[in-house]
Amino acid sequence: MDALKHELKQLIIETLELEDITAADIDDDAPLFGDGLGLDSIDALELGQALKKKYQIKPDANAEQNKQHFASISNLALYVQQQQQ
Repeated sequence: MDALKHELKQLIIETLELEDITAADIDDDAPLFGDGLGLDSIDALELGQALKKKYQIKPDANAEQNKQHFASISNLALYVQQQQQ
């Protein structure tokens, strides 16, 4: 799971072109949106596309659970892992 978390951090950094951030700077349990990493709804769309391309999973744009899945790296890793099973 640690490898997947690191992969997801790198995916976020590369997809969203976060130049001043490294994977080590992103806490596994810190919020990705708002006060945490500071991502917004546009970032969420781009991240959803990147997840679809890399892991062949498609988050449901209308699912209320997306907020929970995208809350942190830990939650996102768990979601990706569940979708790949």
